[in-house]
Amino acid sequence: MTKITGSVARYEDWLREQLGDELVEADLARKHDRMRSSAFAFLRATYWRWSETIGSICPEALLVPPILSIGDTHLENFGTWRDADGRLVWGANDFDEAAVMPYVLDLIRLAASAMLASNAGPKGAICDAIWNGYAAGLAAPGPVILERDHRWLRETILLPEKERAKWWAKLDRSAGPVPLRFQTALAAAMPERDLSITMFARSAGTGSLGRPRYVAVAEWLGGPVVREGKAILPAAWATFGPGKSCSIKAGDIAAGRNRAVDPHYRIVNELVVRRLSPNSRKIEVEDAGDLLMSQDLLKLMGREIACCHAGDSALVAAVRDDVKQRDGRCLEKAARAAADAIMRDYKAYA
Repeated sequence: MTKITGSVARYEDWLREQLGDELVEADLARKHDRMRSSAFAFLRATYWRWSETIGSICPEALLVPPILSIGDTHLENFGTWRDADGRLVWGANDFDEAAVMPYVLDLIRLAASAMLASNAGPKGAICDAIWNGYAAGLAAPGPVILERDHRWLRETILLPEKERAKWWAKLDRSAGPVPLRFQTALAAAMPERDLSITMFARSAGTGSLGRPRYVAVAEWLGGPVVREGKAILPAAWATFGPGKSCSIKAGDIAAGRNRAVDPHYRIVNELVVRRLSPNSRKIEVEDAGDLLMSQDLLKLMGREIACCHAGDSALVAAVRDDVKQRDGRCLEKAARAAADAIMRDYKAYA
């Protein structure tokens, strides 16, 4: 297995080849600092490393049926948005690394991320919650709508007034030129043509640091409208792992037949374009750590992964059959091995 320092260098060389002058070197330095800050942040920042090593860490995981999967699952890969009817929806909201892979990898990575996060609780309980949620979600796939149900979740994640003000203040406005493909895509995502738009670079996320990201803000009908565009690259599962297709699958899984999709999410000219607002955002550990690591929400995360997987109608039957033969103990064994390997890499890098 390649040492972590060599793996980082290889990945960043590839990133430079892909992005050329668009690579944000300052964000790479910021990413390195985050990788040293905690094992959980290290996992978030290094999905390519997961792709190249998980087959050696958990070889049996590669033998289960494949399905179109999220790929980079972890505690913070879930958030909220408004669907076409204006309903508040919670679920997975980052599909940059989507690819066809063994279905259990999404579950292993989520469980490993919870094990690496602080106050995550008993490892067996984590895996049972995720596995039980996944099995239930496969049996009856559907989105998590917060308009009427799941009051406990809605009341926790809706931002109060002070936090809404902080959210708007976080939209940093870094001066500098905006590449033409971002200008075109962001302008086209606005609700009307010919609006007066301010565009600027934005630094956000962890795994995507280094990739260019720009935001457009306009005033429309008495209030602000915000869109974000982020570069998307071929999935690491094929580039660094055993996957066979490098085609971008983010749009396919995001628009799955069982999901209450975000109508503003689209893939345009190798960019992910989406709406941003205080209620269209990721839920992060620093904001809601106890909630993210609760048994109830871990179960919902498992259910949401199943909802995404069930959109692959050609492959889901084999996955359902395989799930009936397993339980949370199988997941725990694999997730422990993955978390231990990530911790070793993190300590070596830090």
